[in-house]
Amino acid sequence: MISVSHDTVGQAPIESEPPMRPLRVGIVLLDAFTLTAFAGFLDVLRLASDYGGQSRQILIGWDIMSVDGEPRRSSAGTLHSELADLQDPAGFDYVAVCGGNSYTHGQYSAKLSRWLKAAHEAGVTLLGVCTGTFAIAYAGLVGQRAVCVHWNVIKEFQRQFPGIPCKLDYLFIDAGGLITCAGSTAAIDLGLHLLMRHYGRDKAQQALRHMMLYSIRPARLPQAHFYIDLEHVNDSRVHKAIYYIEQRIDDLPSVQDIADHVGVSGRQLERLFKTAVGMTPAAVHRMLRLQYGKWRITNTRDAITDIAVSCGFSDSSHFSREFKARFGKSPRAFRQGA
Repeated sequence: MISVSHDTVGQAPIESEPPMRPLRVGIVLLDAFTLTAFAGFLDVLRLASDYGGQSRQILIGWDIMSVDGEPRRSSAGTLHSELADLQDPAGFDYVAVCGGNSYTHGQYSAKLSRWLKAAHEAGVTLLGVCTGTFAIAYAGLVGQRAVCVHWNVIKEFQRQFPGIPCKLDYLFIDAGGLITCAGSTAAIDLGLHLLMRHYGRDKAQQALRHMMLYSIRPARLPQAHFYIDLEHVNDSRVHKAIYYIEQRIDDLPSVQDIADHVGVSGRQLERLFKTAVGMTPAAVHRMLRLQYGKWRITNTRDAITDIAVSCGFSDSSHFSREFKARFGKSPRAFRQGA
């Protein structure tokens, strides 16, 4: 309802919107948290909370916390101190758990798990930002709901939590009392989603313009992932080698370089790959590049030539030949039929 003020005599009534209810968001940093995901999510809240770029916590309030208020070092090495200890979870509308590289340790705080359970029981919506979803899953708060995780960590998540379905064809998944996102820039999309839910598109656009972004991406946008299904591959050396190749998709390492990274000889590496995936390391690298190109063709309007070069091919003709051999259609025909 719009209220009307008659305080000024002789002037037309002044219409004013009722004040919006402020949101309270608690953000918990885990060890080696990812800077992009944390900063992007927080900046969305900051830019929407105030007008004039003064970063005042007017419309949205936030508290940055850690277990016992201990400093947390990001995965980039920067140290963040002056963090609050875990506060009364009932005082928040949302609690975001920001993770990063610590997911491989498999060590979780019992205190944090108890606190997350208390937040869940109080009706607080939990946000898994980047690998913060691991901590929420460890606390037993996911159930059979599907979660969104980054393509780079899906195998480890499935290993630690085999009963929980994972999705890669989303930037984030809103399952009601639990929202999980892939991390990195998807944390910005998650923040914008919260603004749209509570304050509408205009408020989300306010943050978007300040961040010099051009559009609000939908939740169901496939991640730009390029990986090989290793579900039936039990050799950890092959897993480690393919992960290394994934990280260097734009710069194919030599067989000997990969072998040195894994701790085997070059000849042994070739045999391991032939047995496990039926391909050479070079063929695996080429397939990853083609998968990335396929994602770009399906989800962007970029020129085929630009996609070819970005995927490491010498020209569009070379890319098109390899693409058709792999997927049965030329890049152009594949895009038209997508």
